Amino acid sequence: MFLEMGFWFVAAAALLLLIVLLVKRIPYGQALAVLGMALVIMLVLTAIFDNLMIAVGLFDYGQQTLLGLYVGRAPIEDFLYPLAAILLMPALWWLFGGKPTVHKEAAK
Repeated sequence: MFLEMGFWFVAAAALLLLIVLLVKRIPYGQALAVLGMALVIMLVLTAIFDNLMIAVGLFDYGQQTLLGLYVGRAPIEDFLYPLAAILLMPALWWLFGGKPTVHKEAAK
């Protein structure tokens, strides 16, 4: 259940990001480099804090709804939501007028 729901969020966010990159003519290489760095940071933070929150008993999952793969105590399904956020937030920012950051090396 969580896996399927997570995939739908990621698919919708990825589609919106692709549309925004095409419409706003944002260079793919520049966007993917920044999004990749942000994704690594978010995945590490998710691994740390999800494990801490599960360890102290703030929440738990019904085992029947999980795939069964874990990073520590955190189910793998938890990592789809940061991925969706990393795709969705910049897409919305750029869609509603935010400007992508241009690195000096990329502008040359």
